Amino acid sequence: MTETVIDPSPTEMAQRHPLDPEPVRSTKAAAVLALGVAAVVTAPLVGGIIPATVGLALARQARGDLVQGKGYLTGVRQLRVGVVLVWIALVIAIGALVAASVVGLLSLAGDAGNGQDFPPTSD
Repeated sequence: MTETVIDPSPTEMAQRHPLDPEPVRSTKAAAVLALGVAAVVTAPLVGGIIPATVGLALARQARGDLVQGKGYLTGVRQLRVGVVLVWIALVIAIGALVAASVVGLLSLAGDAGNGQDFPPTSD
């Protein structure tokens, strides 16, 4: 799927019709960026999965709104950065889960392996 540039160039803005509305920033794109930042900050504690999931769902809606806005709705860069941050947060959170699982398994294995395979009452 190819992405088209939604933001108009300065020459296109100069050639607008006087009755055209002013371009407005997408609030959904800003929300995706904010959720991406929150997800990256909380990802090491595995709490970043929730804002990352919400951010991905909202990014899809924001992308559709930007396409339907036909240049009068801006915020493509915010949306792109927010989606990248969301994916980074998901990778960090999954890595934290894997690391916690390995540490937990190693601690369980260390407790069970005291070197004695028989009951202490046998000779």
